[in-house]
Amino acid sequence: MGTSLRGAHGSPERPDAAGLLDRVLDPGSYESWDVPPAYTAPSPAYAADLARARERSGHDEAVLTGSGLLRGRRVAVVVSEFAFLAGSIGVATADRIVAAVERATAEGLPLLAAPSSGGTRMQEGTVAFVQMARITAAVMAHRAAGLPYLVYLRHPTTGGVLASWGSLGHVTAAEPGALIGFLGPRVYETLHGEPFPPGVQVAENLAAKGLLDAVVGVDDLPGIAAQALDALCAARPPVSRAGGSSAGSSTPPVRAGGVPVLSESADVPAWESVERSRRAGRPGVRELLAHGATEVTPLSGTGDGEADPGLLLALARFGDAACVVIGQDRAAQRVGRPLGPAGLRVARRGMRLAAEFGLPLLTVVDTPGAALSPEAEERGLAGEIARCLADLITLRAPTLCLLLGEGSGGAALALLPADRV
Repeated sequence: MGTSLRGAHGSPERPDAAGLLDRVLDPGSYESWDVPPAYTAPSPAYAADLARARERSGHDEAVLTGSGLLRGRRVAVVVSEFAFLAGSIGVATADRIVAAVERATAEGLPLLAAPSSGGTRMQEGTVAFVQMARITAAVMAHRAAGLPYLVYLRHPTTGGVLASWGSLGHVTAAEPGALIGFLGPRVYETLHGEPFPPGVQVAENLAAKGLLDAVVGVDDLPGIAAQALDALCAARPPVSRAGGSSAGSSTPPVRAGGVPVLSESADVPAWESVERSRRAGRPGVRELLAHGATEVTPLSGTGDGEADPGLLLALARFGDAACVVIGQDRAAQRVGRPLGPAGLRVARRGMRLAAEFGLPLLTVVDTPGAALSPEAEERGLAGEIARCLADLITLRAPTLCLLLGEGSGGAALALLPADRV
């Protein structure tokens, strides 16, 4: 039987842990995995802190864990309760998180984490700090099992939580206006004697910098998470690439029923092909997705603080087939922002995602060429082209390259060597 967890704390815009679970999971589907903490406080003062936190929050620790249905799909959840000692992570908190992650892995469940935390629990000192390594190990084992890990960063998420399990998602979204940063603003002001620069540690800014995939309210989270899981959980087993790329194969893939996926195009004179590829009004990758895909979940940036508007990364579904799409956006490149090293690093993130889940990868080539500038050289343009080529050629997933328009220079070459072109 499911449990309703409507809490007294939080607000409609920023619900507490219980309120978030009620709004994200299907009604009545949540089942708690929590057991009472076995941890004994080392001092009377800390024991009193824990007692006050339990009374204030209505919970016995700073996280709630369990499983439930997300648009009909069973998922595991780990959700912080900020009202319990600012969502801080101590030994008992870490024990609960690790147990939940390991159970999710054992049961083959996708995992949704929704941290809101000031970091590690100061009352427990170094022993609390090193718990981040335990949690990270459990999350990486979950990912290594080929299971999705989605993260929803809530206001605020700082310190060791952001520097561990808060930054390891396959897809990462955040609450609008959420404070997100490694160093909390009060700590910064104490250390430097002045406030942290405004507008930096804000979800919207971090999304623009390529650290987050989306900024969404809690009521939009179920749809986005469900769509991402539909794609990530649709993976087929990885394809052996021991013999290298099969781009020269004469046998096209077929759909169910024996209908070829690809057909030969009519002969077009070479110069006419060049002219067609440069027509200003021809469709680009965004039009391809808008008219051809039934579902699209955009992903943003590298996740490591780099983004490039000239490279589109998304999870998409074409009919019954889910895939990762890496597409060069000609329109963005034409307004003075040619594709640079950051865009190729975004592409490599997409390749890793396809390999991790065995998802087909669609690359879309449509570029007037890579950035030719001192900055591009200093940031490793040539090396990124080489690494894109190496990753794509050895990728353990089916690959398809669509030449949608211009294919000039190394930027085009970086996405070219697929199983089918």
